[in-house]
Amino acid sequence: MISHLVLVVEDDAEIALLLEKYLERSGYRTVRASTGNTALAHVRMLRPDIVVLDVGLPDIDGFDVLTRIRTHSAVPVIFLSAMDDDTDKLLGLKLGADDYVTKPFNPQEVVARIGAVLKRSSGLIENNVMRHDNVEVLLDSHMAIVMTKGTRVELPLTATEFRLLACFLRSPFKAFDRASLLDACMPESDALDRTIDTHIANLRRKLADHDQGGYITTVRGVGYRFARSEGV
Repeated sequence: MISHLVLVVEDDAEIALLLEKYLERSGYRTVRASTGNTALAHVRMLRPDIVVLDVGLPDIDGFDVLTRIRTHSAVPVIFLSAMDDDTDKLLGLKLGADDYVTKPFNPQEVVARIGAVLKRSSGLIENNVMRHDNVEVLLDSHMAIVMTKGTRVELPLTATEFRLLACFLRSPFKAFDRASLLDACMPESDALDRTIDTHIANLRRKLADHDQGGYITTVRGVGYRFARSEGV
């Protein structure tokens, strides 16, 4: 069985080498990039299974790199950053990151986070299909499909967004609080409950981009419900 390929994007050679050593000891394959432009080329050509992305790169910052990645790929991305402000963390998640680790870090924790994100991205393997109105989730093939103007279109969801949509479709019309959604979609993360708002916003936007807006409604004082708003 071929092991997962991890793209380590880090301009500090010592940090990159340390991560690579720990990853390889855990059975992962690794490839390194020290600039944002090299990272973008590797994502397109090598198609890594996950990207560990430093924010402070010498050419373009990690936030910009992720924005460009998300135009064509839903590969899981974990940010590494010396910035531990909640605003920076939320920005990273809003742009489509799956997790955010601050420096200095324990390399074993980073390896554990990588394993957790990969598990989230490929862990739904039941031979099952869930549908609600024009939205469909295929668990066995890890695909989210919407019916738009008579055509079936796959949504470009991140691993967390996919799990979030699957959680909603398991119990449409149920009101979920933020903690429950966070536990279902990011069980190994120590992210704040409000982090789920960012993932909800991204999922809403992608549904709306495919003429499927209005499904996720806000339940005041509780959280969110998957039930299409009237008149949408």
